[in-house]
Amino acid sequence: MSNKIEGFNFDQRHGKQRVRVARVWRSENGRHSIVEWNVGISLLTDSVVAYTRDDNSDLVATDTMKNTVYAKAKECVEELSVEDFAIRLAKHFTSLYQQVTAALVKIVEKPWERVSIDGQPHEHGFKLGSEKHTTEVILKKSGALKVTSGIEGLALLKTTKSGFEGFIRDKYTVLPDTRERILATDLTASWTYPYESIYSIPQKPLYFTERYLSVKKVLADTFYGPPKEGVYSPSVQSTLYHMATNVLKGFPDIATVQLKMPNIHFLPVNLSNKDNTIVKFEDDVYLPTDEPHGSIEATLSRFWSKM
Repeated sequence: MSNKIEGFNFDQRHGKQRVRVARVWRSENGRHSIVEWNVGISLLTDSVVAYTRDDNSDLVATDTMKNTVYAKAKECVEELSVEDFAIRLAKHFTSLYQQVTAALVKIVEKPWERVSIDGQPHEHGFKLGSEKHTTEVILKKSGALKVTSGIEGLALLKTTKSGFEGFIRDKYTVLPDTRERILATDLTASWTYPYESIYSIPQKPLYFTERYLSVKKVLADTFYGPPKEGVYSPSVQSTLYHMATNVLKGFPDIATVQLKMPNIHFLPVNLSNKDNTIVKFEDDVYLPTDEPHGSIEATLSRFWSKM
């Protein structure tokens, strides 16, 4: 909330960032589970005296916020999703401190995945994956809630069934039309849920984790198409739109989805001199590069979404 101070509008918040915590759960049957979270907390208050009067009496120390992350992780005796942990933290800060009007909690989950040995899942062995599970929770003291989940760094590539043609041409255009190219991207996705309070969230263990895995599968399946024949992509824009629409069609509990899909280029390589071509490109040798790369992003929302 903006405050008027000495003729100025003044907005402020404070918090703790990059709080790293790992939590291990050990079941009675010997199977272990682990999560590693990078937590960021921001608290919004109406208190400005620490800024204007050298009075810290209304401040929650950021060191206390850090310690709260560890304490709350300890309290989670059963495995839970990163979204549920963020909600627990936000609820703690908005309910315990009268001066806190809202809490914003962002968490990035490191992708530790269970390994398999000779086809059998290991009881306590894990390897680091690639893409990361993210969440942002905003909870106001009134109880108003916004939950956003997402994926960072989902690398997708297919070696055919992609083209780009019929685009605007002017005196600076040298890119040829093509119906045969590599399509690759490093996807960042986020989606918001329609739940407006903690009490409206489905009471199902690991609900958000299951939804995350399902959304990730829909995004990848739409990008690639069926295993044998694939699916043709006339542009990154077209593929992005189909990926977003399939998420909203498949999950009524998602209100809006945002996708960012940089077009990671694989440039055809031809080597030649003044006499003849030394290496001729035949859809087989490429120069991979991500600098510069195309930037394509869009957001798709339901009509009723308030997000």
